[in-house]
Amino acid sequence: MVMKKCRLAVFASGSGSNYEAIAEACRDGRIDAEVVLLVCDKPGAKVLERAQRFGTESFVFNPKDYESKAAYETLLVHMLEERKVDYICLAGYMRIVGPVLLGSFEQRIVNIHPSLLPSFKGAHAIQDAVDYGVKIFGVTTHFVDETLDGGRIIDQGAIVYEGNDIEELTNLIHKIEHNLYVKSINKLINKKF
Repeated sequence: MVMKKCRLAVFASGSGSNYEAIAEACRDGRIDAEVVLLVCDKPGAKVLERAQRFGTESFVFNPKDYESKAAYETLLVHMLEERKVDYICLAGYMRIVGPVLLGSFEQRIVNIHPSLLPSFKGAHAIQDAVDYGVKIFGVTTHFVDETLDGGRIIDQGAIVYEGNDIEELTNLIHKIEHNLYVKSINKLINKKF
């Protein structure tokens, strides 16, 4: 009996470095999965170029073109179910996931956040951690629920950084993100979580 590969959808709003890390890991066999859809809410985002390079089908939308979040999330659920998506991986998707998507993919939406949750939630986590004066920075993968950067933690990775160059720190955190996301997806696929 041939086991079917896990089917992933990646949601992204920006450059897509986490999308690329996931797609590369699928391509080279480090994850026994395939990215079957990229969803992007920013027409012209760099992630779309990356998806094209990997041959991933993309759906680009502008939320303002829909009467409500429920309207575009209903369309997304239909697309995801049509493609038999097992897990949604949020990779720099800068929108709050609403009840339509959460209800259809409960405990199957994963996010990566650039802090050691539950500390420093929100869109400016790295800067907030620097401003607070922490020396241990990190990354968290977690299931998405109705709370901001809440949901059960899957895994975390950390580094010690004592500098003050936010760009350097951000690049170091991205390196942790790429490895941690691959490791976390494997935990989910292999039911080791």
